Amino acid sequence: MPGNLEPLDLGIQIPYHFRCPISLDLMSDPVTISTGQTYDRTSIDSWIAMGNTTCPVTRVSLSDFTLIPNHTLRRLIQEWCVANRSNGVERIPTPKQPADPISVRSLLSQASAITGTHVSVRSRAAAIRRLRGLARDSEKNRVLIAAHNAREVLVRILFADVETTSSSSELVSESLALLVVLHMTETECEAVASDPGRVGFLTRLLFDSSIEIRVNAAALVEMVLTGSKSTDLKLVISGSDSIFEGVLDLLRNPISSRRALKIGIKAIFALCLVKQTRHLAISAGAPGILIDRLAADFDRCDTERGLATVELLCRLPEGCAAFGEHALTVPLMVKTILRVSDRATEYAAGALLALCTAEERCRDEAAAAGLVTQLLLLVQSDCTERAKRKAQMLLKLLRDSWPDDSSTVNSDDFGRTEVAPF
Repeated sequence: MPGNLEPLDLGIQIPYHFRCPISLDLMSDPVTISTGQTYDRTSIDSWIAMGNTTCPVTRVSLSDFTLIPNHTLRRLIQEWCVANRSNGVERIPTPKQPADPISVRSLLSQASAITGTHVSVRSRAAAIRRLRGLARDSEKNRVLIAAHNAREVLVRILFADVETTSSSSELVSESLALLVVLHMTETECEAVASDPGRVGFLTRLLFDSSIEIRVNAAALVEMVLTGSKSTDLKLVISGSDSIFEGVLDLLRNPISSRRALKIGIKAIFALCLVKQTRHLAISAGAPGILIDRLAADFDRCDTERGLATVELLCRLPEGCAAFGEHALTVPLMVKTILRVSDRATEYAAGALLALCTAEERCRDEAAAAGLVTQLLLLVQSDCTERAKRKAQMLLKLLRDSWPDDSSTVNSDDFGRTEVAPF
């Protein structure tokens, strides 16, 4: 980045007035403070955030903390960058201006206005779309927007008519998309979870014709579940009719985007954390869908979450039966051990322990897939103690399948421990 290039790197001297007085780097977003001094926005933001109330150069107390973009200086810097391109200088991009409180308040006021003669649904949706753009630009903007009660406004707009069947309206789409990036508080999450009408409406959005609405609805389901501490309220959500089918459809869809897959697996994991409704995930087809996706296209973090979900569902007899019927389950779990991460290894070992305890056929499949060798390596590795305990119990189950050279391992070490809680 040009802001980090030193004179020796460039072969030329950066003009003094193009350098930030704090960082001494080339400024990419020059702003002027109340004393008339100009700094790079990132540097002066950090200075103020540390509690300083004076100008770094003049040491004069700041009358206010407004940062005014110095467009003239920024254009001069850009022109200088272009003129010195042959010396390795890259042109600084035109920075996106941060949101200001006045414009945020105005947009929220427009968004929350009652639709009528002077205010259309389109103009309200346009205001939320503008807020979405600001929220995408920076975390600072998201904090500012949230500080103006945006979440309360958006929840009110989104659930204005929970009986509506026109869930793909522009207003619903925009308010939902902005809401999921603002991180609702526990109180706000429980306000949604405690209202059966809102939960039902959110579930219906999972079946909307718009893939964006479906993905964002799943994101809100996950947010409300993880943000609510009440077990009873979590049960209201996970017990909502067809909610598992709606979330799983994001994982089942062959053309799902990376974001859809990531949100889908986060949502299904959050739903399966509720013990009382795990059987609904199994009846909705979660075992087959999870194994198919785990065998194909999850990244490391999503693989860990998917394997954790498999282990949770294997705690039910019907879950073990459903996973056991899938030809790829056991080979995939065996292959995962010591391949992805310590967490993935622990979850795969837990799932295999449940499967091998439940069915002799699974023990035979696991042994044929080389599980014993993997487990012997596992108990001697630096993985988690819970993973080692699960491996020890699996080795006891598979004692008859140990390789001939396993006599060097003390068999008394295996089978002494119980499965640790998830």
